[in-house]
Parts: sequence; C-alpha cells; structure tokens
Amino acid sequence: MSELKYLTEQKNEKTEEMKKILNTAKKEKRAMTEAELASFNDLKTAIENMQKTIEAEEEIRKEEITENMKENENSSSNTENRAKKINENDKNDKENKEERAFADFIKSKTLGIETRSVNLDFANNGVIVPKTIAKRIIEKIKEICPIYSLAEIYNIKGNLVVPYYGPDGTDDITCAYQQEFTDLTSKSGKFTSIELNGYLAGALTKVSKMLINSNEFGATQLVNFVVKHMSEAISNFLENELLNGSGTNACQGIITGATNVITTTGTTISSDDLIDLQESIPDIYQRNSVWIMNHKTRAIIRKLKDSNNNYLLNPDLTAAWGYTLLGKPVYTTDSLSQPTSGTKAIIYGNMTGLTVNIHENINIEVLREHFAIQHAIGIVGWIEVDSKVTDQQKLAVLQIKPVTP
Repeated sequence: MSELKYLTEQKNEKTEEMKKILNTAKKEKRAMTEAELASFNDLKTAIENMQKTIEAEEEIRKEEITENMKENENSSSNTENRAKKINENDKNDKENKEERAFADFIKSKTLGIETRSVNLDFANNGVIVPKTIAKRIIEKIKEICPIYSLAEIYNIKGNLVVPYYGPDGTDDITCAYQQEFTDLTSKSGKFTSIELNGYLAGALTKVSKMLINSNEFGATQLVNFVVKHMSEAISNFLENELLNGSGTNACQGIITGATNVITTTGTTISSDDLIDLQESIPDIYQRNSVWIMNHKTRAIIRKLKDSNNNYLLNPDLTAAWGYTLLGKPVYTTDSLSQPTSGTKAIIYGNMTGLTVNIHENINIEVLREHFAIQHAIGIVGWIEVDSKVTDQQKLAVLQIKPVTP
C-alpha cells in the first residue's frame, strides 16, 4: 500500500471517529464531556497533520512529474535536433557531391561513378546541371536582376497559358441595386489567354585552363566562378529582353506590351509627364510599383522641381536603389534608351504585370577545342525562357514625343 493511500484511509477513519463522538452528544442532547472534547481535539489535530502530510506528498509527486516531463521534452528536442542535424548533413553531403561532380565534368567530360550518382544526365543541349547548382544560378539571377525578381515568375516545362480577364466594353461584369421579384441580369467580361513558349538562349563563360588546373582552385571555387559569371551573363540578357524584347519568336518586352504615354513635347521630360505616367496606373496596382530608366534619364529628372522649388527625385537610404521619385523607388539600367525624340525612355508600374516562364533545368555544354588556342575552355549555359505583359493595367511606358522635321 502506498504512503499516500494509507494516510488518506487513516484520515477518513479519524474523521468518522470525530463524527461518532459528536453524534453521541447530539443524540443524548447534551454537551460533550471533557474527555470527549479532548479526544475530539486530538483527532482534529491528527487529521490536520495528516492533511499537511498528504499535501506535501502530492507536491513532491507533482515536482517529479514536472521533472519527468521536462526530461521527456529535452529528450524529444534532442531527438528532433539530431534528426534535423542528420538531414542538414545529408543535404550538405548531397550539395558537396553535386558540386564536385559538376566541377569534375567541367574539368573532364568523363563521367565517373560519383558524377553518375548525382544524375548529370545528358540532354540535347549538353548536360543537365544538378538541381542545387541550377538553383544557385537562378537565385543569383534574381539577386542581380530586379526586373526578373519583381515579375510574375513560373517554372513550367513546355508552353504556359495564362488566362487574362479584360472588360469588353459592352457586357462587363457589374454590380447594381436590385428589386425583389425581378430578374438579375447576367453579365460577363471577356476572358482571353496569353501563351508563353520556351525560346532557347545561351550564355557563354570562358574559364582559363591555368585557373582550372591550379591546385588552389578547388571544386567550390570553380563552381562559384561559373555560377557568378553565368548568372551575370544570363541576367544581362534577361534584363534587356524583359524590358525591350526581340520581336517574334523571342521574349516580349514591357515596352511592347505596356500602356503607352506620350510626353507633351519632344524635347524634354516635364514633371507633368511623370505625373501623367504614374497616374496611368490604377491606384490598386500602385503598391510595389517602381520606376525604371536609363541613368542619364535619371540625371535629367534629378534637376526637376515642383512649384515649391523642391526636387522631385530625392535620395532615400530606405529605398531599394537609393532614390525615390513621387514616392516610388527608381531603378536605372543601360538596357533602356536615353530620352531622345520617339524613344520609350521610362517604365513605371507593378512588375507583376509581366509574366516570365523560365525552365528550371539549365543545360551546360563544355567547349574544349573551340577556345584551345586561347588556353581556355568555354562553358555555355542553355536556358528556355519567354515573357509577355499579361496585365497591361499594371505597366506603362513614357515615350518622348516624336519631333517632325
């Protein structure tokens, strides 16, 4: 019998004895005698002591239970941490293997056991880059190409069909007051679809053979070199294509598909032109909107002032690229034209109006003989990409008014 159970039973027995003494006096309709009072008080004191002992025992048990729970939690937490560490180690081990395999492939086209184990599969355009390396290239592109990172991005193999709702002007969806017992008129807007294909593009990176053969230039350094230079090459290509496009069978740029706003004169950009451009975008899409222009265009705008003699474009350390114009950040790029007669010089809007489909699989082809006389090898990265403006309401471009001779 446990100590706690024994004390509880003793307490109950003594309680019954107290009741018996009291009931005897009540039954005989008299006060308790001195002997009965002494016995009653002794029982009462014993019960109080037993109750305190029981409470102390229960407190100890609670503490033990709490300690056990903490130990179990710590044990569970340690198990989770060990499992997490194992997963991280497995992930790092996989990344290291893929990194070494990719570096070995660049150095020599012979596929070893380790290379095959990480699925360096050959495709029509070369070997498919391991996922961890391809992901690093894509993430680097996002980092250094804000036009791409701010757009609506898809990674779909094959053609991508994007549904687009646009009012048709005659039977738009509307909301209006309605009387009971009268028919509600059904109306629908016009749904269209925009198709994005996959156009092949290549980025060439040359690597010195002396660098490759250097003992100090290991697998990690080689892969980092290729990732950096290939990301920069693809980013420069993408930025120009996403802004300007290259016509048919190629990416459509923002300039081609955005709402067109023309300046009031063909000789300069005025503050009113900038306001008109910004106001061409509905308020619902103003959040996260940005300005995009050539740095020489920005230099012109920096000199513009409002009616209170305040500059329109201001340095802002909290802005993404250090400047704000009419409350929105300003990004400069050499991919846009300088403001001359007829050119489309400034883009404004929410970049999610541009949809980009880029396949996650990046194929690598190593050119060994082509650059042999330069004591270098060429590494070509092949991507499939397409882009189109899928929501014209979100994007607008400012065109300098053509000057007639």
